[in-house]
Amino acid sequence: MAIQDIYPTALRLLGRPVLVVGGGRVAARRAKGLLDAGARVTVVAPEATAALRELADAGLLTWEPRTYRSDDVDGVWFVQTATGDPAVDTAVASDAEAQRVWCVNASDHESSAAWTPAVAVVDDVKIAVNAGGDPRRAMALRDAVATALESGDLPLRRRRISKDSAHRGSVALVGGGPGDTGLITVRGRRLLGQADVVVADRLGPRELLNELAPDVRVIEVGKTPGHHPVPQADINRILVEEALQGHRVVRLKGGDPYVLGRGGEEAEFCRQHGVEVEVVSGVTSAISVPAAAGIPVTHRGLAKGFSVVTGHEELSEVPARPDHTVVLLMGVGQLRESASALGRAGLPRDTPVGIVENGYLPDQRVTIGTLGTIADQAEAAGVANPAVIVIGDVVRVSPFAPSHFKTADYSTTSPNKPRTSTTRVLTP
Repeated sequence: MAIQDIYPTALRLLGRPVLVVGGGRVAARRAKGLLDAGARVTVVAPEATAALRELADAGLLTWEPRTYRSDDVDGVWFVQTATGDPAVDTAVASDAEAQRVWCVNASDHESSAAWTPAVAVVDDVKIAVNAGGDPRRAMALRDAVATALESGDLPLRRRRISKDSAHRGSVALVGGGPGDTGLITVRGRRLLGQADVVVADRLGPRELLNELAPDVRVIEVGKTPGHHPVPQADINRILVEEALQGHRVVRLKGGDPYVLGRGGEEAEFCRQHGVEVEVVSGVTSAISVPAAAGIPVTHRGLAKGFSVVTGHEELSEVPARPDHTVVLLMGVGQLRESASALGRAGLPRDTPVGIVENGYLPDQRVTIGTLGTIADQAEAAGVANPAVIVIGDVVRVSPFAPSHFKTADYSTTSPNKPRTSTTRVLTP
């Protein structure tokens, strides 16, 4: 049988009688698939695997513990042979052919009237692959297509809304990570590919927006320090209104929705208005951006804990010790005030400080100094948000830290080299 002789189609077997001849592992797999399709399954075999017997005992299928008879194909819609005996399988296939019933002959795919494809299910999409009668090849192709759908590399978005799914919109709060398109989660990428509407922040993996279908609406709600053109209350309202119109809405955020990202407020508002909401965690910039500059937020012998705050918050309750890492998000504008506050709280002026601008992006830049010098350095270098500021002895681990920052006591490991090009502005 040549591949050109195949006419791909899909059978709807809900409530229809089908026959499986054979009681081994292959028969059990095929019977399970037919049951999943809603078929009324009868298995004919002198012996049956434990899996088949369990299905029969549960009343999910009928098992006839005997050899095959020609009249077993009477009145059925579909037949699957899986006896392992080519003579029996051929006899079953011949009887089915005489009755004009489609039959899969597991012993001889070349003469079989039908083939069973390799199947995978992603959401409500069923993938079926035939590969010229080569089952391992078919499975490899099936897995590759399923992986591409799962990762969002292939479009999974609905184009036609069925009657039972109409007006069932949803919201997904997706953490996009610090900006690099490779740092969004597989789940986040997949949901983005299914979206009808994307409500986008200024930060995050903006390049992915260029990959959306032309009819996907992008609503920009990005904020900059001191400038919020779309208030949070309006963002909440947009999410709910779009979902109630039956749209799949993705709220694409930088970092993680639940780390200083107002994700909790948005999720609560959606639930209060009866909108299904999913939260997809992202790679938070508080940890990942320092890592891009080779700075861990904890490190053996240097720091066992860390605090994450914004530069607009009081620092009086943060432990003022070099062995406790302080991470400031969007804190460039008040860096001088924050450094002074930590100094007044008892943090030594020679505590290392690192600033990472545009983490993981091509124009990433790292500025390293001390608590006493960093404000002047940042001003002279024109440091600007988006930036993450790291304060504490962990900055000594960075490959961009000056040599006098590194001592034998601190260099317990060798950090990975940063993945992007950087500029260093170091303490004299």
